[in-house]
Amino acid sequence: MVEVVSVREHDMWRGVYVVELEDGSLRIATKNLVPGQRVYGERIFRYNGEEYREWNAYRSKLAAALLKGLVELPIKEGDRILYLGIASGTTASHISDIIGPRGRIYGVEFAPRVMRDLLTVVRDRRNIFPILGDARFPEKYRHLVEGVDGLYADVAQPEQAAIVVRNARFFLRDGGYMLMAIKARSIDVTTEPSEVYKREIKTLMEGGLEIKDVVHLDPFDRDHAMIYAIMRRR
Repeated sequence: MVEVVSVREHDMWRGVYVVELEDGSLRIATKNLVPGQRVYGERIFRYNGEEYREWNAYRSKLAAALLKGLVELPIKEGDRILYLGIASGTTASHISDIIGPRGRIYGVEFAPRVMRDLLTVVRDRRNIFPILGDARFPEKYRHLVEGVDGLYADVAQPEQAAIVVRNARFFLRDGGYMLMAIKARSIDVTTEPSEVYKREIKTLMEGGLEIKDVVHLDPFDRDHAMIYAIMRRR
């Protein structure tokens, strides 16, 4: 086992830590909200009485976006977040670590089988509230979700941006942030990813979202990009 030499909070990303290992390598990690719990087989580091979970950029698009130079990480302790396409909770578990026990994630997932895996994760993570539902129809879970500070989307649907806009109008406060992982090949396999990104960005802007940054996720995720935007209600 490689020993931990030091752990420090990242200079720019609140709630994200830089772990230095004895072989000289650096890893990013979050402080484990549920000590002892692994979510997707990630490594656990222990240092000065605290436990940290490695944040694997090949498994989490948000970690990939950070390592590819996303301008900032807007998520902070205590935030309420609507997560579309939460799947089995890989990325959501790290967001859960960052927002802490005062924060809340409303996790929408369409697939019952995947939801069963998520339920195992949330059993001890009390700040994640799973919702079995279709993100295309936010009105159907409107009674379960309050206004949120942030919206995170990772949905494999052809109309990803339109789905995000619809949910943002329902739940995202003015000035709230949006992070959206675009899967270009899920939208249109016949069009170059760059053209797909432009088309989706146009839809977001028309829906009141001010684009702050776009980061391509290669080589961690081929033909994927992360879009960071702010909601501007007029």
